[in-house]
Amino acid sequence: MAANSNPTLPGARPSRGKLIAGLFVVAGLAAIAFDTTVVEIGSDGDTREQAFDPDRFGQEEFPRIRDFVVERAPGAVALAQQLDADRSGAVDAYGTMAGAFPVMTVSVTGEVGEGSSGVFNVDVDGLSEVVVRVQTGPAINGTELRDVVGDIEFGDFTNQIEYQDAGSGINRAMAAEVLDGLDREALPGSTISVTGAFTLINPSNWLVTPVALEVQ
Repeated sequence: MAANSNPTLPGARPSRGKLIAGLFVVAGLAAIAFDTTVVEIGSDGDTREQAFDPDRFGQEEFPRIRDFVVERAPGAVALAQQLDADRSGAVDAYGTMAGAFPVMTVSVTGEVGEGSSGVFNVDVDGLSEVVVRVQTGPAINGTELRDVVGDIEFGDFTNQIEYQDAGSGINRAMAAEVLDGLDREALPGSTISVTGAFTLINPSNWLVTPVALEVQ
């Protein structure tokens, strides 16, 4: 029987092809290791820290929104008169365009009437032609507080859901600071002072979202 001319012996040198394949494997592993970042849990690089948190956003943004509204808000009677005389000028002075309708700032003092689901009518002296309502929670609806400053925009967020959640986070931050502990059942018949914002859709019906509320 003829002897095998290419025996595989212990310690035999690997072929050139196997060497090249091995080098490719090593190079691939090195590339993966180079492109991998080790992230410590809880660090700034942790993806859980990078995820959008609407409540944290609201807590960070509400103080400047409150200050913006308080500094800009006219009295309710003066605002109604200016809207009647020069709507465009009143919007420029006291409002911010948010889509098709402006969000207006206003300061209201009046007697609280009956309410439903935390929304109360407020009877303001000298404002007989306008129905003023104030929402006091627990649930706060709308995006007036998000939109009134004019620089919180859809393009700042990943998608429409985040954009909506940002408004909800601001509303919750406001409620925690302004409305926590408010005795809503005792409001009818009392006098309140409210500074806030409303969307000017119907000029004779304002639904105000507060940034400050005081029961006198």
